[in-house]
Amino acid sequence: MRNLQSYFRAMLVTILPALLILAACSQQPTAVQSESSVQSTITSIQKIADNECVKGQTEAGAYYIICMPDAWNGDLVMFAHGYVSPTEPVELQEDQLYTSDGSYIPDIITDMGYAFATTSYRANGLVVQEAIMDLEELVNIFDELYGQPQHNYLVGGSEGGLITTKSVESKDLYSGGLAACGPIGDFIAQINYMGDFRVLFDFYFPDVLPPSPISIPQEVMDHWDDVYVPKIIQAITDYPDRTLQLLRVARAPFDPDDPETIGQTVLGLLWYNVFATNDLNQRAGGNPFDNHDRHYFGSDNDAYLNKNVERFTADPQAVEAVNQKFQTTGIPSVPLITMHTAGDPIVPFWHERMYRSKVAENGNIFFYHNYPIVRYGHCTFTEEEILQAFTALVLQVQALEKSKESPMPPVHPPITRVGVHSASN
Repeated sequence: MRNLQSYFRAMLVTILPALLILAACSQQPTAVQSESSVQSTITSIQKIADNECVKGQTEAGAYYIICMPDAWNGDLVMFAHGYVSPTEPVELQEDQLYTSDGSYIPDIITDMGYAFATTSYRANGLVVQEAIMDLEELVNIFDELYGQPQHNYLVGGSEGGLITTKSVESKDLYSGGLAACGPIGDFIAQINYMGDFRVLFDFYFPDVLPPSPISIPQEVMDHWDDVYVPKIIQAITDYPDRTLQLLRVARAPFDPDDPETIGQTVLGLLWYNVFATNDLNQRAGGNPFDNHDRHYFGSDNDAYLNKNVERFTADPQAVEAVNQKFQTTGIPSVPLITMHTAGDPIVPFWHERMYRSKVAENGNIFFYHNYPIVRYGHCTFTEEEILQAFTALVLQVQALEKSKESPMPPVHPPITRVGVHSASN
């Protein structure tokens, strides 16, 4: 009997249009022969596994790679990567192209006959708007090199999940989107979740990180790995009761069966505070974090906590800028499938509930379906789970093409249940 992974691979093959195994598929070096402006952006053509891969750079500075299978089925899958610190060089994010079980995403895609493409974006950081433009440019490059695909699917994780969602809300370039573990419900709420964690950490562990939670010294970023990570680990190890209070008040998930996840949650959330805060404030034109009237609860002494925790008031213009640049509308123009681990410590699962409410209010509920994965971790999906969600997206797109009025309900994949604990429980 075939296992689930084989089943979903076979299912994708059978539901797709007949494979376009034509002479054009063997003429993929057309990318080299092109006399268009796209040709000047190509930096290399190489054979990776059984695929021809074209690498290049756009005029805006974004690097890209396009991989074509030997037998192209006529469809394209594009990948939007997640957050990268502005301190890192702009380059293709190879490390984000692997699933939690070690599967290489481009191989998963091309093995099924799809073309694959991704971009570094022109810059790192919270570049949602710029990434949407860079992906649009990559669509144009692909069309010029290989012709317009029958279907164009956009897939993204974390910040890439937000980019995917906003792209299918605002662009008519895509047939459907698969957004994983993205802050798609409310970006201000995401900012406050991370900001709350930092001010609560400073309350329970004073003097471990230098101030301020809303303005990070360069020295902290420069010595994060060699100075501050060891200090944080030592602090939460020495004071486990404080650590559990921190997680409980912040509503930050961890796996009770795996104590190491406590450290992963703490370090993960503080990493984003350290490496994303200044970037966010610069792009927002001020501080969008606000806890001036927040009532924290779940500690051993809530009255003392609320009296002494550090307070900040958001700059109105910064909140407005965040709402303009990073908020979703809840109006996808094409089918949108989302998947999210229920125990995500970085981008909490409540984003899915908030986005569903947006969609319901706008009357587009048939375009949106979420698949929860009951597991701890941020974007910790297996190849099998990704295949299941992608299969559902393809089916939804095909059903919509057959009947614009009543799209076919998605395939509901089995959910793997692995212990996860929200510290609020």
